[in-house]
Amino acid sequence: MLKSKRIQEIKSYVAQRQVVSIDELAERFAVSKNTIRRDIQELIENGEIKKIYGGVAINDATTPLLPFAERKVRNKHEKERIGEIAAQCVNEGDIIFIDSGTTTVEMFEYLKDKEITVVTSNLDFIVRALPYPNLTIICVGGMLERKTSSFVSFSEPSVLVSYNIQKAFMASTGVSLEMGVTNASALETEIKRIAVERSMRTYLLVDHTKFDRYGLMTYCQLSDIDVLVTNQTPSPRYLDYARIHGIEILTPTPQPS
Repeated sequence: MLKSKRIQEIKSYVAQRQVVSIDELAERFAVSKNTIRRDIQELIENGEIKKIYGGVAINDATTPLLPFAERKVRNKHEKERIGEIAAQCVNEGDIIFIDSGTTTVEMFEYLKDKEITVVTSNLDFIVRALPYPNLTIICVGGMLERKTSSFVSFSEPSVLVSYNIQKAFMASTGVSLEMGVTNASALETEIKRIAVERSMRTYLLVDHTKFDRYGLMTYCQLSDIDVLVTNQTPSPRYLDYARIHGIEILTPTPQPS
């Protein structure tokens, strides 16, 4: 097995078990303890795992699902800038999907005067759109999930399967190269997955605090994203990944001092 592949598998193995001994890793990957120590040192230096007595443990980068009202005020300015940039990618007549989330809803102020069709599960976006007849709103129905202020479904959301979505604007609890694009609400995951699958072009809207974090479930890989919209230039690891996978990165233009 190539070293690079083994290191990624070690990372996944530790993530699944939370705490693993050096002996267990050496046995699992059929290499010497010295080899394992060298491999895990790379993961430690990247901040992906940490040393503990007798072994290693996953760095706790998981992100819990906080109440919608609390998330709404976090990094408010950054989310507004991201929403503005993302909205500039929407043209008159587009059919778009707006994901649940406190970042995607910030697109509203920059979309409200456009003649577009919006398929969405985002309750806040739906409520704001009521006075604007130029916005055709198609709601992904189901149960109201108050923690995310969105509609969720326990069965396959057939309305998404029926429409040809030109652009999907997605939110995420956390993004990492290893775990992909994740979400903290299990009830939302299927809707998000289908939205990405049905969209011709997928935009991911995340601020800088979401990188190297992950939620409960992965709804797509980062390589499934066409455009990454964020508030500042990501780290070199993400820039390299974006270059290799053809992901466009959009960030705000620096303001003059």
